[in-house]
Amino acid sequence: MSNVIPEVADVHVGRQAIYDRQGDVAAYELLFRDGPRAGAATDGGSFATSQVMVAAFTTVGVEELAGGRPCFINLTADFLLGDLPVPFAPGHAVLEVLETVDVDDRLVEGVAELVARGYVIALDDFVPGSGHERLFALASYVKVDFLGTTDAQRRAILAARVAHPHLRFVAERLETDEDVAEAKALGFELFQGYALSRPAVVSARTLSASRLRCVHLLGLLMAPDVGLDRVVSIVSIDPALSYRMLKAVNAAAAGAAHRVSSVHEAVVMLGTAQIRDWVTLMLVGDLTEAGEEQTADILVHAQLCRLIAEGTGVAGDEAFTAGLLDAVASLLGLPIQALAGSLPLAPAVRDGLLHGAGALGDVLAEVGAHERGAPTRGGGNLLIKHLAALAWATRTTQAVRST
Repeated sequence: MSNVIPEVADVHVGRQAIYDRQGDVAAYELLFRDGPRAGAATDGGSFATSQVMVAAFTTVGVEELAGGRPCFINLTADFLLGDLPVPFAPGHAVLEVLETVDVDDRLVEGVAELVARGYVIALDDFVPGSGHERLFALASYVKVDFLGTTDAQRRAILAARVAHPHLRFVAERLETDEDVAEAKALGFELFQGYALSRPAVVSARTLSASRLRCVHLLGLLMAPDVGLDRVVSIVSIDPALSYRMLKAVNAAAAGAAHRVSSVHEAVVMLGTAQIRDWVTLMLVGDLTEAGEEQTADILVHAQLCRLIAEGTGVAGDEAFTAGLLDAVASLLGLPIQALAGSLPLAPAVRDGLLHGAGALGDVLAEVGAHERGAPTRGGGNLLIKHLAALAWATRTTQAVRST
């Protein structure tokens, strides 16, 4: 592989714990951060929400962030009204209705639709008389800002549990031990604030998806008769998109017995609707465009793995996926365990990547030796396959670019 390195991006997600009455962590709130040392969000709009979703579910990994606990994510009106998609399945996050959102009939209908689909709703920074009372019947949590409310207001808010006993009340922005003690005495069930813990920033490195290809793929997915094979062809030749689709499957299929062995399986499992949603969020997040020449080496590496594997009776799709992840890890300077350890990979792919075991491990070792200029078993035949892989990468990227 050459020294041309694709653009990489550092993504950052703030994470603040929410505690129960016993002092155990019950959930986390995920917050947008623009840097590893950022103390507060710099943008609270749709861009920030999109960045948190994409980073949490397709880059850092929601399991790594929350360890199976619920995640609270702020939503703007765009998401609540359905103008922007919520791409992950219900059960992965609690959707917070920001206090700045105007609650009208259309918004109530949008929230009701989300609840009907199985999503859990929280009302953020609730104050009496805001109009957000209309959402009490739909919400599961009410968050109360201790710095922004009076004692009388807090008591009035808690009185709502008489008519809505299903609601759980979260005391947030607790800045002193006295605040915590008062919140417990009032009967709050969950607690969040600097007196308990400050937000920690979790960072990860990832490839930036090509905005041009995202636009093309989004247009393709909007067509009513889109073919799955065409979607696979677009996703497969973009390393960043491929990796994010695999991560998205990990979030969508948590606990499932079946493990994904290829990008094709990931696309099938997610379906065109969820892929369209993720691509939309990548565009909203304004991810950096990566040039075709910057991903060519990864594609050649992955295709060479496929060609060698097919010549030895190993599944080509599995070898392509293993080669793609192997090359991405190398170019990001990350251990393969850090990049692929949490992905829902089939045992053969996982063993080959993480341990160099089995037939796929042999394929990866052969390609690695060839790229280093070391002796290989394939000899001249391997050089022919390398040229074929290079020709394939050139043809496919040009074909996508011209459509």
